[in-house]
Amino acid sequence: MAVRRSAQFYVGVDIGGSKILTGLFSSSLQLRGTLKIKTKANLGKEAVIERVERAVRDLLSEQGVPLKQIRAIGLGAPGVVIKGRVINAYNIGWDNVPIKTILRRKLRIPVFVENDCNLFTLGIHRIELKSKPRTMVGCFLGTGFGGGIIINGKLHTGYNHAAGEFGQMAIDKDGIKTAHSFRGSLESLASRSGIVRRLRRAVLEGETTLLTEELGSQLKGIRSRHLRMALAEKDPLVKRVIRNVSEDCGVGVAGLISAFGPEYVVLGGGVMEALEKTMLPIIRKTAEAHVLPGTLRGIKIIASKMGDDGGIYGAALHAQEALSNSNR
Repeated sequence: MAVRRSAQFYVGVDIGGSKILTGLFSSSLQLRGTLKIKTKANLGKEAVIERVERAVRDLLSEQGVPLKQIRAIGLGAPGVVIKGRVINAYNIGWDNVPIKTILRRKLRIPVFVENDCNLFTLGIHRIELKSKPRTMVGCFLGTGFGGGIIINGKLHTGYNHAAGEFGQMAIDKDGIKTAHSFRGSLESLASRSGIVRRLRRAVLEGETTLLTEELGSQLKGIRSRHLRMALAEKDPLVKRVIRNVSEDCGVGVAGLISAFGPEYVVLGGGVMEALEKTMLPIIRKTAEAHVLPGTLRGIKIIASKMGDDGGIYGAALHAQEALSNSNR
């Protein structure tokens, strides 16, 4: 698809289980504005794609930028992404959805699609860390547990485009299991889903937490802010569960360090953003205890400061680079 010479902007889109975030970027990748709407995945894939289209159009309308000024759109989606198709994005109920083709037809603009956590990793590497690390892994603790890999300064997606699915790494074969992940996997143990599962089991066994006063015994609607509040109130059950989750994450990080030897391990996602002060020191200490002596020397384990913007920055970067490569 030909790109108008007058086009000056890029759009980055991040599709999550609960929200769709869009960002408008200049040709030098300066963020001009954002727009966020609910995903409403329960309405089905067609409705979600229509909401993505609407979010892009509404963002441009708010910023006073016509569609013809957009060079390309980058989009991060959950699940494995192969040639613009989203495969097995279980948190939004998608399987084999050709979103690249659909959006390109609707908007008449080049669209480039990649896994959301891969793009988060790319955004953090290029913007927050200014492309300095040659090797880096990103770990994202949210509803699930995602990841991404930078090798030799470039995003590494693997032979089957599924590299970075750290959430499916099993660290305890006898551990708990949550939907869509393996027993004892990082996603089952060290995500918000895993945290809720642990808390519900403890409450069922007779333990108490102040969270039930607001959310009931099933802890329906629990979010990361609830966990942060409970920690601030020194809730014993929540404190113990978050410590255990942090230790499990630390074991996973140790495995990634042993496997890749990255210069940086960067942690992000809603859970980490809300609970960094509690979790990060435990993750670091546990990781150090689970690698060979000296292995951790010089390796930085940090929490990202980009928040939600990491995904849309990465998406815009991906669009810019993919468009450049397609024009060669």
